[in-house]
Amino acid sequence: MKKLLFAVLLSLTATTSFAGDAKKGADVFADECGDCHSTIAGKNKKGPALTGVIGRKAGTVADFTGYSDSMTSSGITWSAEKIDTYITAPKKTVSGGKMKYEGLDDPRSRSDVIAFIMSLK
Repeated sequence: MKKLLFAVLLSLTATTSFAGDAKKGADVFADECGDCHSTIAGKNKKGPALTGVIGRKAGTVADFTGYSDSMTSSGITWSAEKIDTYITAPKKTVSGGKMKYEGLDDPRSRSDVIAFIMSLK
């Protein structure tokens, strides 16, 4: 019985690793991302708007012209996992990218901001 309970808890943990708090994530987004990225579709800033980013291929917002060649050729399709990797270490994930951000170290804050970004549809 203990093994079964452990297996269930382990599988729940694995599937909810990005189950952050979107409300807290909105605050993290405002502090960490909001100067350069908008949450309104079609309203780009220094970086592209992030509305609907989940499932989108990197470097494909049609009305944003500031992508680096590295970003457009990265082959990334944005998922929670890819966003987590990217916002942890942007320059390491997309070498030669233009984003001037060193990364977000705190895993809880990353999970929260990812939950917020995932809510932008």
